[in-house]
Amino acid sequence: MQKRKLSDICMSICAIIVTYNPDVSMLLTLIESVDKQVDVLCIVDNGSSADFYLNFPFDYISNFKFIKLEDNFGLGTALNKGIELARKLGMEFVLFLDQDSICSQGMVSCLVKHYKECTLLKVAEIGPRFIDINNSNISQHVNYRTLRVGHIPCPEKLSVVQTDVLITSGSLIPIHVLDFVGPMDESLFIDHIDTEWCLRAKSKGYVLLGDCEALMSHNLGEYRKRIWFIYWREVPVHKAFRYYYIFRNSVLLYHRKYVPWSWIRIDLIRLIEIFGFTLLFGPYRLDKITMMFQGIRDAFLGKTGKLPSCQNRNSDS
Repeated sequence: MQKRKLSDICMSICAIIVTYNPDVSMLLTLIESVDKQVDVLCIVDNGSSADFYLNFPFDYISNFKFIKLEDNFGLGTALNKGIELARKLGMEFVLFLDQDSICSQGMVSCLVKHYKECTLLKVAEIGPRFIDINNSNISQHVNYRTLRVGHIPCPEKLSVVQTDVLITSGSLIPIHVLDFVGPMDESLFIDHIDTEWCLRAKSKGYVLLGDCEALMSHNLGEYRKRIWFIYWREVPVHKAFRYYYIFRNSVLLYHRKYVPWSWIRIDLIRLIEIFGFTLLFGPYRLDKITMMFQGIRDAFLGKTGKLPSCQNRNSDS
């Protein structure tokens, strides 16, 4: 595949895709969607099955790097391994991608163009809007309102808006910002890694930009359940072990000095809602609620990292 010319945007970019037993067809679609848009494509595999990549068609990917981790060390560790490689290769930017995302044509060039247009701002990262694979809805960028997450509209003729948080996938971050703000927090393992880094960057005086024109298809949840609670709403439903990390990492972040009360207030309400929805409507509710309380307990005990393997279950129970 022919790469885009560096002179087109005068910046070198390494895309970092973190994988864990991915759907091969979706991963190949992601690679095809981004390969021509970046200079280096790096897959960091987080301990997938031993024979998973034996027959993977690596040869057709140009300027490709592969990092195989022997175990699942978590999203933060995998992202940091990719960042280290990008830094060694002299890249100026990293582009984070989840294995279940698909980049739109010209997405990366759009992100870079709008980043360059905001040189008067101290920009930490810029990210696209998302098309939910499940329902084709296009997301809006967000800010923290009094009691809930607010949506920031993209007015006509405005290419970017300032946002309070960006999710990992699709985020374009300059290496020099990572040098100053620091790497991803590996102690969280999964969940809130993107939130924590965004809050840390903002505490150091940086702004986050939501791109109004760049788009990416993304799977925003394992699956969603439509329920009636005051009004009709769709609630994400996760495997039991995920609730351990969601609750533990939230409580861990509540104790950090750079985390603002505006985020804590909204996130605490979100945890209460998750607990209530799970208790009233969720499948396997006993196991999930047990994981929630274990996560809260471990946060107060200062435990971080990976949940013991005997409890880190991949079933929906």
